[in-house]
Amino acid sequence: MGIQGRYITWAACAVGGAILGFIIAYCILGFVVGLIVLAVSLCTGAGLIFFKQKKGLHTKKEDHGVFIYACSRRM
Repeated sequence: MGIQGRYITWAACAVGGAILGFIIAYCILGFVVGLIVLAVSLCTGAGLIFFKQKKGLHTKKEDHGVFIYACSRRM
């Protein structure tokens, strides 16, 4: 499959942040360090996106346990 829904925006932000990080690292520390920052940023962003997407498009907090509703409707 591919990237779906809100994760497309996350992917665009990850790519933009990686490019911005490359430019900053290239200007300050050099080309090799810039490439390392770019690679690490892209791999981290992609890993987080696919990890979150695996849980589902509409992930919400999962409550575990037994819930007892004493009075669910009023008379």
